Order: sequence, then structure tokens, then C-alpha cells
Amino acid sequence: MAAISASTYPAAGVSPFSQRSATSSSGGIRNLSRILAVSTERGGRGTGFGENGKHEKQKLNQKVVKEESEVKPNIYANPEKLPEFEEDKKWLKDYFEECKEMIRSDGGPPRWFSPLECSSFTSPDCPLLLFLPGIDGTGLGLIMHHHKLGKLFNVWCLHIPAQDRTPFNELVKLVERTVRSENYRSPNRPIYLVGESIGACLAISVAAPNPDMDLILVLSNPAASFSQSQLQPLIPLLEMMPDEFPINLPYILSLATGNPLTVLMDNVVKKGSLPQIIGELSQDLATMSSYLPVLADIVPRQTLLWKLNLLKSGSACANSCLHAVKAQLLILCSGRDQLLPSQEESQRLQKALLDCEIRMFDESGHFLFLLCFSIGEDNVDLVTIIKGASFYRRGKHFDCASDFMPPTPSEFKKLHDSISWVLTATSPVMLSTLEDGKVVRGLAGIPSEGPVLFVGYHMLMGFEVIPLVVQIMMERNILVRGIAHPAMFVRVKDRRPPEPELSDFDILRVMGAVPVSAANFYKLMSSKSHALLYPGGIREALHRKGEEYKLFWPDKSEFVRMAARFGAKIIPFGVVGEDDFAEIILDYNDLIKIPWRREEIERVTSRTAKLRTDASGEIANQQMHIPWVLPKFPGRFYYYFGKPILTEGMKVELREKKKCDEMYLHIKSEVEGRIDFLKNKREKDPYRNLLSRALYQASHPGSTSPFHLPSFDL
Repeated sequence: MAAISASTYPAAGVSPFSQRSATSSSGGIRNLSRILAVSTERGGRGTGFGENGKHEKQKLNQKVVKEESEVKPNIYANPEKLPEFEEDKKWLKDYFEECKEMIRSDGGPPRWFSPLECSSFTSPDCPLLLFLPGIDGTGLGLIMHHHKLGKLFNVWCLHIPAQDRTPFNELVKLVERTVRSENYRSPNRPIYLVGESIGACLAISVAAPNPDMDLILVLSNPAASFSQSQLQPLIPLLEMMPDEFPINLPYILSLATGNPLTVLMDNVVKKGSLPQIIGELSQDLATMSSYLPVLADIVPRQTLLWKLNLLKSGSACANSCLHAVKAQLLILCSGRDQLLPSQEESQRLQKALLDCEIRMFDESGHFLFLLCFSIGEDNVDLVTIIKGASFYRRGKHFDCASDFMPPTPSEFKKLHDSISWVLTATSPVMLSTLEDGKVVRGLAGIPSEGPVLFVGYHMLMGFEVIPLVVQIMMERNILVRGIAHPAMFVRVKDRRPPEPELSDFDILRVMGAVPVSAANFYKLMSSKSHALLYPGGIREALHRKGEEYKLFWPDKSEFVRMAARFGAKIIPFGVVGEDDFAEIILDYNDLIKIPWRREEIERVTSRTAKLRTDASGEIANQQMHIPWVLPKFPGRFYYYFGKPILTEGMKVELREKKKCDEMYLHIKSEVEGRIDFLKNKREKDPYRNLLSRALYQASHPGSTSPFHLPSFDL
């Protein structure tokens, strides 16, 4: 089996929950039920079937089966009309309103609560996520993410009342008791600790003494570097200053959000939409200014002093036990954090920890989940980040089938918007073959029911994958999951250019790509997925000069038996167009003659997972390099999907090597035939050139979609 090349993608309604009562530490009932459900020590699961659980569960299963059998409209057909955010997403204003409700009747010890909007769709099989708050202590720091988190996790948030003075070591014990209790209840499921600043220190301090527990830490701007922060000098200042001196949380927020004028100018250069940027920035600033009294109530002066000392002790505790942390870590780092040296700290932690990844947000301030002022950058979406980093799992190990969550409409919209220029430049022509052998425009010939295996030619640098995946999603509401090279999934220690950042491929993982392996191939076929396989792999995608449209398939019929085992439909396809966009001027044979480039290629290749170690010939040449290309004036991409090859009932027959090899060679010849057909037909396309297509669109105002422009006659 083979992989998608390492440069495929550029880095690019919740029902209201029934009301509950919240029990305080003294046993009284408080009317916070419209916002959240509270427990003094531990929260209950967000979903349960009650006394008539069995009957209700059967009804639920019947409902799910009925919904799955119904034909659903393709919401992806018009990405421009998809909502940018989910319908019930909450905003900064909601954070302040719910903080007002919470602090109005605040008191008692630290405790857990489960947000009501997180409980509507939560399944008992979902892992537990514990949110450990930052300096505000409210536990509402993830309010903008509750609507999506509740679909993947059982979410509990730690609330530390403003007047509470629980020392850091006691907070660690509280969280640790909860973690151990829940781990005992569900030993086969991971527990997520999402911590912000001081909450990140709490997470580290809990993970260190529990190395055998399955913990996943997601840390936003950890405060382990508190001694180097701008907050450190505030402690003696607050101790000396009179109460009338105006230093409190609003002052800290002014540091945390950065200079609004600088953010404004940077994003005008980036986006060029001055009215929109000013409007968005002004709206956030106005919201903050109107809630300044609430900010002062959340963290009054004496509480601020206590929290700063808590940060100091938490930082010392986290650093003292850092060496003992064995958990899986994902660090989210802000580029404009003026409270903490987050960029330097994230690099330090990555070097100190065994399994640690970083995601950088260059335009965001300290409060990454809430007060980002990241106008020029996509809003931080915690669920998408976790999915993109392959950190979401329900069991001990990540399962590419059962743990995969398909992209949401807003996630697909972001992908489409980020690569719309690629679609415009390539204006793909898609042909498919019906069951009766008739070739038609569009993708009507692609089967809706899986398992389906697409097998085809891998163009230079894998440029053809983007339009293929996007168009099949838009036209057929089918998600094609690529079987990709392991380089897109394994972090390399001490990475140096030209080695890519692992985060460059997050969008691939969100769209369902999996590392190539027999086990993953088995899981995709057994789960009736639509999978994309390139037998030529890296050798085909990084081909030499003069090797355009030449297949580099191995001699072994690797995928045929597995496809037949599950009765998969195999769709051979050809694609052409790379030579209309770029010309290779320096390939591997040229680069290897340059001493410093040869050393670089050897270093990168030696640090990359090896595939087909038992292969011989050209297919064994898996050198990782980037050929130098000369761009051309854009032409067009052409795809031709052949008639599906049915393997249902051929499982026994294809066990015979001769029959299996015959099927393999037939598929290969079908791919070559599709390529030859397209190479000939594109010569008759009057709109093969970008300029001719632009003129056509100018004279036909309604023809805006790059997929629906005319081409050659069939």
C-alpha cells in the first residue's frame, strides 16, 4: 500500500437541556439551573437512561436507525452558504452574562459543574474532559466551545469561587481525587485535562504522580514560566499599593489582549477589509468595556493577589515534577501573549516531555479560548484542534474508524475557503462511469454505499487530492478518506527545514486521512468507508523529469485481497494536468549532486518512516525531497473515474495468487487507460487555459463555480 504525498493540503443545533437544581456545599438549592449543573465534589454523567433505561435506549436506537435510513439533503453542495459557526455557539457577551449569574450567589469550596449545553448529545461512551480554569477561576473559559465539546466529551468544569483561598496543593488533591475516581469507573477510557495558565500547572501536577493513568493534557499558555512573566512584579506592587489604586483584572486583560491598534494594522495588511476588521475589533472592545464591573467582581484586588501567589506556587510545583509526566500533551501557544512568555515556554516543555506537540496561534492573546482579538486568524476551535492533532480517542489507542468524527459543516467551509484559489486555478473536469459503462460528466457513477476503494495515479506533489476530496464531498456528500504517508502523522524531534511541521497536515486528519498500514486499511474497509489509495506513493508523487503520468506500482497485488474480503467496489481513476501548472527543473537526480542538498535529503529520509522495505527496483526509491519546479500559466485538471470493479463474492477466488495478480494488472491498465483518454481529450478543450475560462465567466455571469465550466465534448 502507499500514501498520499506529504504536501497534499496547504496549511490552511444543540437542544436545551432540562433544568436542574444546583446544590451548594451547605445543602441549599440555588437557581443556577438555567446555566449549569453543579456538584460539590464530582459531577454526574451528562447522559443517563434512568429507571426505564432499557426501554428508552431501544427507542433511541430505533430513532437513530430511522434517521440513518432517511435520505438527507447534501448540505455541502454550496460551501459559500454554510454557516461559519454552529447555530448555538456562545460568545464573549454570554461569558460575562453567565459570570454575573454565577458570582451573584457564589461561595463555598471549589467544585465541578457540567454545562447544560454540553449534556444534550453526550454519549455514555464519550471520554471525560475536565476543564481547569485560568486566573478567572469561574470555569466558564470554554463557553465558546461548549456546543461542540458536548458532542464528543462528558465535560466537567472546575469552579473556584472568587473568595475561596484553597492553596494550590489542595486543588491538586481535589482534581486528583476526581481523576482517580473516574479512572476507576472507566479504566479503558482516557481522561482529558484541559488547562489554561494556572489550570495547565494543575494538569501537569496531577499527571506527574499518575504515570500509569491514561491522561491526555491540552494546555493553553501554561503558567510554568511565571517567574519570567510580566505578572511576577505585580505581587509586591499589589501588596504595597492602597486599595484605591486601579490595578485589577481589566488592567491584566489590557496586557493579555495586546495592542488593538497593532492588531488592526497587521490584519488590514493581511485581509485588506478595513471596515469589517474595525467592526469586529470594536465590537469586542465595546463588549469588554461594558462589562468592566463584572471583571472586577470576578477577580477583586485581594483575589487577584491571591491568584498571583497561586500562580507562583503552581509554577514551582509544575516545574518540580515535570520530569515525571508521561501523559500525552498538546500545547496551545499564543503568539501575542503579553502576560507569559508562552512561545519560549512551549518550546521548553516540548524538549522536556516525551510526548508533546505544539499548535501556534500567531495572532492570539493570552486568553486563547475567550479573549483572543485574533481578527486576522480563524477563531480558535478547540474541537477542531483536538481532531486535527489526532488527540481524540475513546479507548486506550486511537482507532481510525471508531474514533473518527467527520468534519462539521463549519470545518468543511473553512477548508473550502482556504483552498478556493486552488479550485479556481485548476477548474477541475470530473468524469465518471455508470454501471452500464456510459461515461458522464460529474460523479453520478460513484457508488454511495461503501466500502469503496479509489485507486489511481498520484500527480506531482499530490496536487490532485484537494479538488478530488472537495468535489466528491460537495456533489455526492461522500467523505473520501485518504491513506497517507506516515510522515504526516509522526512528529520529528528537533525538526529542521525542509521537514514540515506536523500541524501543516492537521486539515488532512480532520478530513479523515489515516497513516498507511494494513491494520488501518482493514478498518476503513470493515467500516464501509470510501478510501483513497495511491499504490505509487511517494515515488510517484515525487517523480523525476520526464516521468509524468508514469505509474510506479509494486509487483505485489497489495490491496486486491483486502478489498475482496469486504466486497469493496474498486474504482480505478486517472488524472492529468500537472504539466499544465509546473515544470520540474531540478529533480532528485539533480539535487543529489549538490553536496548540501544531498546531506539534507539523506537526513530527512533517514528520519522518515520506511515503507516497502522488502521492495526492489524504482518503487523502493523512497527518498524524501522536494523537486524544484517552474510554475506555468495555469491550465486545468481532468479526472476520469472508471466503472466500479465489483469484488463481492470473489473472496475465495482471489485467494489464488494468479487470479489476484490478474485483477491487479487489470486495475493498473484501467488507470493507464483513463490517463491516456484524458491526455487526448484535453487537447480539444477550448477552456483548458485559465485566461479562456476567465473570459467565459466574464461573459456568463452565472457561471461562477470552477467545477461547472464547459470543456471538451464526450
